[in-house]
Amino acid sequence: MTARSRRLAVLVAALCLSMPMLALAAPQLPALPDVTVGRIGEAPVSLPLQTLLLMTAITLIPSMLLVLTAFTRIIVVLALLRQALGTGQTPSNQVLVGLALFLTALVMTPVWEAAWRAGFGPWLDGTLDFRSAWDLGTAPLRAFMLAQVRETDLMTFAGLAGHGAYAGPDEVPFQVLVASFVTSELKTAFEIGFLIFIPFIIIDLVVASVLMSMGMMMLSPMLVSAPFKILLFVLVDGWVLTVGTLAASFN
Repeated sequence: MTARSRRLAVLVAALCLSMPMLALAAPQLPALPDVTVGRIGEAPVSLPLQTLLLMTAITLIPSMLLVLTAFTRIIVVLALLRQALGTGQTPSNQVLVGLALFLTALVMTPVWEAAWRAGFGPWLDGTLDFRSAWDLGTAPLRAFMLAQVRETDLMTFAGLAGHGAYAGPDEVPFQVLVASFVTSELKTAFEIGFLIFIPFIIIDLVVASVLMSMGMMMLSPMLVSAPFKILLFVLVDGWVLTVGTLAASFN
């Protein structure tokens, strides 16, 4: 064995002997504690679980916007109005949805402000616990939905849920209230849409009768009546009239 080989063997043996000592001398990392920053009742909730709950709540926001606000009635009426005008996809879906969103914000702003003042604002300030803030904050929204709900719809869903007559508005379960609110909004929207359709149907009938009397059966009545319907809608300032009626229909 050469001198270089002997030195290499001695170095390897020294490293092997020093490994346990290096392991003992290395600083030990402290164990990460279980991060708990919230509670549900008396049970602690970890940060990953809170993040999961928050992401789930964010995904439910569009559905809540559809079924808990005035958006359903507004977008259905606007869609029926476009169909009554016979303009196809004009205005586009994006325009109708944008108009419905801003009109929904206009109608729901007093409700959101009342909910903020009563519950959620004091909770963020630390002057109210979450359970009380939730009850006080959702009370204006419940009052808004109850004002639009039809009694027949409410009793129907109460029967489906196996409940009898409720003693008061506070006794109505949230799921029964939401279901009856959505069906009531759809019924009201179709009633408004029916009233919107009437003048445009009259124009279609008049134009079709004139074309038939002139023997122009090959000419589409919809093609001829479309300019007259648009002219009538513009002359009566139809968009402002429709939007104002929709906003005023929420008592």
